[in-house]
Amino acid sequence: MGAAVGNGGARLKPRHYRPMAEINVTPFVDVMLVLLIVFMVAAPLLTVGVPVNLPETAARPLAEDQEPLQVTIDQKGAIFLEETEITLAQLVPRLRAISQTKTDARIYVRADQELPYGQVMQVMGVINAAGFKKVALVTDRP
Repeated sequence: MGAAVGNGGARLKPRHYRPMAEINVTPFVDVMLVLLIVFMVAAPLLTVGVPVNLPETAARPLAEDQEPLQVTIDQKGAIFLEETEITLAQLVPRLRAISQTKTDARIYVRADQELPYGQVMQVMGVINAAGFKKVALVTDRP
């Protein structure tokens, strides 16, 4: 039997410490709420910057393995590669430069629904004639 030094030889009661068996979730909830707010603010900024009125369809979305290139044709017929306005003659050289001459790059064509069908097909034909085979049209879901 041992005695404690410094308290006059009185015996101390042994204290039983038990580990805390529950997790404090308050900091976790705080962090998750902050992340939710950040993503809610950032999500609208992730869309392509050229506004077009896309047609609606009930088609299923395509499975994506990498970020596709986006070619947009607005209501006036102006062509944009990503967010940069270009001419039809500049389209193929820019696509080849961006994709490093790989013709298996996925290209999404976004066209305003008010455009004539022939104008959209002209752009898609130029892209296809350049050797790009993975060309898809983008629509809105109803």
